[in-house]
Amino acid sequence: MKGCVQIYTGNGKGKTTASFGLALRAAGAGLKVYIVQFLKKGNYSEIKALSRFKNITIKQYGLGKFIKGNPSDEEKAAGIEGYQKSCEILKNNKHDVVITEEANVAVMCNLISEKELLALIDMKPANVELVITGRGATAAVIEKADLVTEMKEIKHYFKKGVTARVGIEK
Repeated sequence: MKGCVQIYTGNGKGKTTASFGLALRAAGAGLKVYIVQFLKKGNYSEIKALSRFKNITIKQYGLGKFIKGNPSDEEKAAGIEGYQKSCEILKNNKHDVVITEEANVAVMCNLISEKELLALIDMKPANVELVITGRGATAAVIEKADLVTEMKEIKHYFKKGVTARVGIEK
């Protein structure tokens, strides 16, 4: 099977959900999935659920907080570690699906460069499905992708004061 590059971007809700839905579908088909989560840290409900699958591995490379301004040395180190792990997973070619969750945001926050993300796409083995999520996908990343979906916010209950709910947003 030829692997493609998928991008889920935009300001709307659903980028992570779409990529994790793909992970579940792949796992159900017996494929091996590796998920690298940039920026995130914590035992979210989706982590608990996905950890039940022996053919899904998920690792977090973040400090679990929003980056405002220039990233700290610790934030940069976590981003670099996530990028290096993504490269290693692709080079080893032992997984059928590799999801780099919030990689576009890692570029926006200067944890990794656009050039590095493009290099990640270039090193993807032909048989691997590479999924890149996060708002702010650059034009060059979009150009290299085989599929790009933009989640567009029309209306969001957060604006009415609804906070993240366990099992729905976290």
